Amino acid sequence: MEKSLVTLEKGTTCSSWNYSGQRLATGSLDGTLTIFDSPNPSSSSFSSSSKLKVHHASGIVKVVWVPPQFGHAVACVCADGTLSLWEETVEDAQPVQWKLCKSFKSDSAQMLDVEFGSSSSSLKMVTAYSDGSVKIYELLDPLELKNWQLQVWEFDQAHQRWLPVAELASPDEKGVQVYAVAWAPNIGRPYEVIAVATHKGISIWHLGLNPDSDGRLSTEKVAQLTGHKGEVWQLEWDMSGMTLASTGSDGVVRLWQSNLNGVWHEEATLEPAS
Repeated sequence: MEKSLVTLEKGTTCSSWNYSGQRLATGSLDGTLTIFDSPNPSSSSFSSSSKLKVHHASGIVKVVWVPPQFGHAVACVCADGTLSLWEETVEDAQPVQWKLCKSFKSDSAQMLDVEFGSSSSSLKMVTAYSDGSVKIYELLDPLELKNWQLQVWEFDQAHQRWLPVAELASPDEKGVQVYAVAWAPNIGRPYEVIAVATHKGISIWHLGLNPDSDGRLSTEKVAQLTGHKGEVWQLEWDMSGMTLASTGSDGVVRLWQSNLNGVWHEEATLEPAS
């Protein structure tokens, strides 16, 4: 039996659960960031606990939680290509507040996506741009989310550069536009699992861990998931990397899982109440 966990306001464009699944952040067309918390730890319902204006002239297109070891913070990408980092703060007996830690702007290309990678002592932020470039920022002080150093990777033998190790596309999919990509958490698997969304649906790929003599990794397309009526906008894996959630222009959230034989199927469909 399906049960509603949270009611989102009209105009909500994106959402993201934090690492533990205990908090939800959403972004909207009017540039508002909303944080939802459960009033009771034993309850499965969530209500708005904080709401702030991230941008006064542009909508939010993506929200991402910063890894939990670096505090309670959210990154927001807006439709005008700007990125801002917001951190939850508590001072003395004052109510909880969200403050702007850092904003990033690009003069040449529009920022499209952001992801974080972390270890026990460092945090890196990867940003993707409309001109095909990627920038990597490293946090200089784990206690200060406003101090970042840009690492630029260039296609030049004399500099650091990205090397292609795999291509996730079937022969008939070369040049097909990709709408979303999600890398599943790996807990003990001898391979990686990556979901890729195009206009043809959602492809599930296995990526080997051991490179061959040319430095390439083996790839295998294990499933093609269809069901959405329109473009798929966002893909998210759960913490175990076993369940994939997808949503798109049809306004439906679909949950996908594979059985013990590795056959993928649609586990549940969540549609807004009419």
